Amino acid sequence: MIDYKKHLNTSQYEAVKFDKGPLLVIAGAGSGKTRTLTYRVARLVDEGVPPKSILLLTFTRKASHEMLQRASNLLDDRCENVSGGTFHSFANTMLRRYAGYLGYNSSFTIIDRADMENLIATLKKEMRLGEKDRSFPKKNTMASLFSRSINKVKPLEDIIYDDYPHFTTHMDALGQLYAAYDTHKNRHNLMDYDDLLVNFHRLLKEFPDIRQEIASTFKFVMVDEYQDTNQIQADIIYLLSGEHGNIMVVGDDSQSIYAFRGAEIRNILSFPDCFPGTTVIRLEENYRSVQPILHLTNQIIDQAAYKYTKTLFSRKKGGSCPCLMRTSDENSQSRFIVDKIRDLSLQGVRLNRIAVLFRAGFHSFDLEIELGREGIPFVKVGGFKFMDSAHIKDVLAHLKVIHNPDDSISWYRILLLLEKVGPKGAAQMFNDLQKKGGGYQGLAQVKLRPALAGSVERLKSLFSVLTPETMTIAALGERIVDYYLPILKNRFDDHPRRERDLEQLLSIMERYGDLEAFLTDMAIEPPSASIEGTFSTGESIDESRLTLSTIHSAKGLEWHTVFIIWTLDGRFPAMRSLHKEDEIEEELRLMYVAATRAEENLFFVCPGQAYDRATGLILNRPSRFLEHIPEDALDIRYTF
Repeated sequence: MIDYKKHLNTSQYEAVKFDKGPLLVIAGAGSGKTRTLTYRVARLVDEGVPPKSILLLTFTRKASHEMLQRASNLLDDRCENVSGGTFHSFANTMLRRYAGYLGYNSSFTIIDRADMENLIATLKKEMRLGEKDRSFPKKNTMASLFSRSINKVKPLEDIIYDDYPHFTTHMDALGQLYAAYDTHKNRHNLMDYDDLLVNFHRLLKEFPDIRQEIASTFKFVMVDEYQDTNQIQADIIYLLSGEHGNIMVVGDDSQSIYAFRGAEIRNILSFPDCFPGTTVIRLEENYRSVQPILHLTNQIIDQAAYKYTKTLFSRKKGGSCPCLMRTSDENSQSRFIVDKIRDLSLQGVRLNRIAVLFRAGFHSFDLEIELGREGIPFVKVGGFKFMDSAHIKDVLAHLKVIHNPDDSISWYRILLLLEKVGPKGAAQMFNDLQKKGGGYQGLAQVKLRPALAGSVERLKSLFSVLTPETMTIAALGERIVDYYLPILKNRFDDHPRRERDLEQLLSIMERYGDLEAFLTDMAIEPPSASIEGTFSTGESIDESRLTLSTIHSAKGLEWHTVFIIWTLDGRFPAMRSLHKEDEIEEELRLMYVAATRAEENLFFVCPGQAYDRATGLILNRPSRFLEHIPEDALDIRYTF
């Protein structure tokens, strides 16, 4: 028997022991929400609820895996049979089973962002839209437009008017392209990342019998980070649990900072209205920060116009008052941080226990130069992305056409790798393949110009030895990489580094026994960085390196000492948000998230003044979020 009262505080215990009905857990920063979810899973299974009737939805696969692993350690292996995963992975699982109802084949291909952009570019060219017009949006911008329209549940026209008004002259053309993009996906059995949610939502809404079947399977639904859900995800939750009402969502409205991705704070604020009779439990004991930091962060979030009121407190002793340091200029800001880091190092604080956080990536440029001059090693969150790299996508394209022979995007990618094959030649060869019945088996029957015979023969030879029925995923990958290496060396000057990336890809393949599962994971939750790439959230880092990070990337992490730079009005909050109530509220929550990353020391730093080129204004006012903080909560100092 698990002694729940021994391991949980009063509020956590109340949430864990909650029986049936809707439950909203407002979990303040560092208040043990993961522990609460983990113990509730264990408690349900412990009291006889069949594990497969429990659904745990999270925003990363790692989070659900860790929670279920911890629950198994608490109880037993039965917890491993709980259905856990991300919204997208769960939607994918259901769509593989029911795709036929929506006109798809169950072997549909999931296309990633880069594939999406390339398909949009191809269709734009075929439709002869924006020819020789430099004002026409680029493929990545169009992909963002289309995705934002879906995630914000707004017509494309509204997204253009609100976020990209300079593209209103291209409204009709973009609408045509959007329609053509959807038609092409449907015709070729393709879904992009957003389609997984959209189509799963359609399935639940348009087919009541299927919704009833799925809902009756999962009698207890739990959702982590509910403040980050978009409207489609909230609707999915309502459709899944609206009848039995056994829904527990955990989140913190004060940490809702992803509106640009479509996250809708109203989902958590209006949850009790959607589920009448909701019990609300607040987790307010913080296990991360010392009380002086929490005293300040409570003052910051109290300024929010819309919120669930809560007061974080800590039993950790000691801690100094957070400090706002005003320096003479940007370089003085950087010098202050460098000097303070050296002092902390002499006190025994390791570099990887220190972070510098900022509102936008360019805010750290001057600091990066100073760190380099002083020989202080650092890593910056972001940078080179593993799955965005051409060589990884080239190899995966060969595997994708084995799984889905109608995957036009992957075929074009493969054919364009061949010598003397351009876009027109690739299109012609793909059309010939389709006439021969499609798939790589039809490659042997395609008639070729003599100039192409050599390179196409190599491709034919490759596919002739690829037997997915008998070969492991890693074996398939090794054959493809062997075929691809000469192409790699011919196309990239830095091929030695890229070869190491391919070695990493092969090692990942060794973990899989199913091609569909491998390709799904690569599309939904790919590795975040190459071997030579920079640190990103979730990776382990060397003890000897300082962390520089945007605040959005720092959410969920913690450090002994945190510096928040450029806390100057017009920089943080950002200039563009100053006259929009919703955006200024999110900027406030962003400041709160940054401040709650600190365990022992918290510094806000800003130049005394700075020139804003976009507006021609001199910025010289500390962030409005700090301006009226009482003296007992924030120590203001000057270095000029």
